[in-house]
Amino acid sequence: MNKGILDKPESNCGIVGVYGDKQAAHLSYLALYALQHRGQESSGIVCSDGNDVRRHMAQGLVSDVYADPKIFNYLQGHIAIGHNRYSTTGSTHLINAQPLLLTGKDGPLAISHNGNFTNSGKLRQQLEATGSIFQTSTDTEVVAHLIARSKEKEFSAKIIDALRQIQGAFSLVMMTRDRIYAIRDPYGVRPLCIGKKGHTWFIVSETCALDILRAEYVRDVEPGELVEVSENGIRSLEIDKSQKRHACIFEFIYFSRPDSKIFNENVDKVRRKLGKNLALEVPTDADIVISVPDSSNTAAVGFSRRSNIKFDLGLIRNHYIGRTFIHPKQNMRDFGVRIKFNTVKGILKGRRVVVVEDSIVRGTTLKQLVKLIRQAGATEVHVRVSSPPIISPCYYGMDFPSKEELIAHNKTVDEIAEFLGCDSLHYLSTEGLMNSVSQEQGGFCTACFTGKYPIDIENNIGKFQHETAKTKNDSY
Repeated sequence: MNKGILDKPESNCGIVGVYGDKQAAHLSYLALYALQHRGQESSGIVCSDGNDVRRHMAQGLVSDVYADPKIFNYLQGHIAIGHNRYSTTGSTHLINAQPLLLTGKDGPLAISHNGNFTNSGKLRQQLEATGSIFQTSTDTEVVAHLIARSKEKEFSAKIIDALRQIQGAFSLVMMTRDRIYAIRDPYGVRPLCIGKKGHTWFIVSETCALDILRAEYVRDVEPGELVEVSENGIRSLEIDKSQKRHACIFEFIYFSRPDSKIFNENVDKVRRKLGKNLALEVPTDADIVISVPDSSNTAAVGFSRRSNIKFDLGLIRNHYIGRTFIHPKQNMRDFGVRIKFNTVKGILKGRRVVVVEDSIVRGTTLKQLVKLIRQAGATEVHVRVSSPPIISPCYYGMDFPSKEELIAHNKTVDEIAEFLGCDSLHYLSTEGLMNSVSQEQGGFCTACFTGKYPIDIENNIGKFQHETAKTKNDSY
């Protein structure tokens, strides 16, 4: 997605593992298609028939990367892992696309990673100082070097030894010639689950990928757990004792698909409750409720039902904008929003409108949308946000801007409302947010709203991410 078109936090990545089907690569492709929302920069699949390991990857969307059917004649084997990438560390160069595939003394190892290692900079410096040569600029490759250096004998023990040196938020799928490993960090920040169909096992970021495969959801990979999948079935091992869970609450707000189940809860149900709690916190006198499609659709329905204000489709989103879309004229500053959204004038004209949005990052897109809604004839525009103000960047696998770029870090709610040009603005409170999710399974990470980070962060991680961001638009 062209970053100039939508002012949203970018997603992390989607990861997939398939074991026990001769068409493992094709099944991985279908799962990656379902997880396209989690990364649009590149996609890749590595497969194995127990002896030969093959990889295909390219930049672009899943539909483009695997457009040639001959690819699956090459990707033969009953084991496969896949990856859709959005880079949170490492540039967009093709060399950083995943799954990574490296060969060491234990044979080939492929890795798909969702998340961010917060101490990767320090570990990388230590490894380079003792002779390691890195092929990529991603934090994922650090794990491969740590595994290769481990003195443990069993391969699963090597993985555990390596990951006990890692800090951060991560879900990983790894593949050797004959087995798959699925791992979640001890805090359980990123989602990862296990599915099964017949004798075939699946590891996926979200359950929507199991649905397309008609596979049954078995359970989540637990925080701090390593699951080994082989011809003997699955085996559970402990990487580290799980900490108090800090699942990423933004997965519910924006990232995950509404038809998925993550962290043992249905995303759709949580988003509806976000909207309902928002309506309870700020009763609004208006004629219609509209969403900013598509991620705020469900919250807007919840707001509408609790407030008894009619929900309608006031904005239509164009889903066919290519990643390489170029603005025809630089002075058309709102053209990016106009090409992405259009108003339904017959619905908006003469109405007092509540616009439900899931989050505000810089506010630039929403400012243009408010302008478009007014131009369509709305008499009042009231913005309601189904999350608290974002005041801090994320270091756990989401690409938020720096503090200085976050509008809520620099402005009060009244100042943001003035910037947006709306008649009123209200964010969901942190209490309303937490009342929207079940905490029976553990807590949530709310660092982007509170500035309180549950996992240690390197002192230089901000500098590292800034240097990385400068190279993201480089051409390969």
